[in-house]
Amino acid sequence: MTLKTLAAMALAGAMAAGPAMAELVIPDLSYRTGPYAAGGTPFSDGYQDYFNLLNARDGGIGGEAIRLIECETGYNTEKGVECYEATKGEGALIYQPLSTGITYQLIPKATADGIPLHTMGYGRTSAANGEVFNWVFNYPANYWDAASVAVNYLLDENGGSLDGKKIALVYHNSAYGKEPIRTLEELSAKHGFELTQLAVDHPGQEQKSQWLQIRRERPDYVVMWGWGVMNQVAVQEAANIGFPMENFIGNWWAGAEHDVTPAGMAADGYKSLNMNRVQDYPVLGEIKTLVHDAGNAAGDGSNLGSVLYVRGMYAAMLAAEAIANAQDIHGVSAVTATMVRDGMEALDITEARMEELGMGGIGPVFSVSCENHGGSGQGLVQQWNAADGVWVPLTDFIAPDDSVIDPLIAEDSAAFAAENNITPGCL
Repeated sequence: MTLKTLAAMALAGAMAAGPAMAELVIPDLSYRTGPYAAGGTPFSDGYQDYFNLLNARDGGIGGEAIRLIECETGYNTEKGVECYEATKGEGALIYQPLSTGITYQLIPKATADGIPLHTMGYGRTSAANGEVFNWVFNYPANYWDAASVAVNYLLDENGGSLDGKKIALVYHNSAYGKEPIRTLEELSAKHGFELTQLAVDHPGQEQKSQWLQIRRERPDYVVMWGWGVMNQVAVQEAANIGFPMENFIGNWWAGAEHDVTPAGMAADGYKSLNMNRVQDYPVLGEIKTLVHDAGNAAGDGSNLGSVLYVRGMYAAMLAAEAIANAQDIHGVSAVTATMVRDGMEALDITEARMEELGMGGIGPVFSVSCENHGGSGQGLVQQWNAADGVWVPLTDFIAPDDSVIDPLIAEDSAAFAAENNITPGCL
């Protein structure tokens, strides 16, 4: 055995005996397969690529490397829970389930385990009440906000009055799709419009009867709570019956490129909400250079800059900012899940910080507190330009009607607290 070999063995032994490098473990409960893969894939690509950028450019967050653990759920609730159970022991700091069904199952589990959930614009809406849902955050906005933003936009389009108008809600027949119903019912009573509810069963490929009813009843507007293939089918069915696309508005999970491109020019003019702006941010160039060109892209690179890629990147940025917050609050770089929860609750997203991160204006300015885990609740309206293949923003960020939303959140969260023997308060 040579001296060189002995020296190498001694160095390896010393390294093994030394303190282990800490890691910031972030699971990605993804779905790249199944009927919802077209939405799950770009979101996951953006989510992972931003963390990979932080590793490549900054050495992680606060000097600690990020370790991503991807687990395929297929948008299946049971598989989602299995992924959570399989990864939580790795030192998971935060979960983004990207499914309302999975979120509902994980709320009690993550609360008991002391791991924060970020259900960005989905999940249980009343989790915006942080005094009841200490470990769940749904900033920057929730489903009830989205319903109100859509109605506020329609109010503005109609001179401030929807009295006598007919609005049809076409929704995914699941916990996700049912979320806005209560809010729309309240808004219907307040503003005098007639609300029709049309459920579409999973996965959403069969919708002819719903659109025949729309053709018969001729509502003034159709609002859609869809996901995956359901959106594509709905846009095509609307075109088939000649429903005016400018009066068809999806929520922010029904407004990506793959929702409209299958219908070609027939989709021109379709509208949707968005919780994030989509534009050529400087950070996307950094990701292209430091992650994709380096061979470390989460996917094949084709989703870079798309609606849901940008949203996944935005979600990762919010998680990274919360982790950095936690490091500052607790004075350590190797933070725990409990510390990350504290960082999430102290989050303050300013325009200056978004600019500094190379994504100025990507979302609304908002702050989080013990009482408010839901952010500003704002969303914008965008419209599909089929000729150019781009989403064009029609509005700035629109605020929801908190006079309707806040009492609903208080009522629902109080019922949850009573059912689960929770005494509301701050941690």
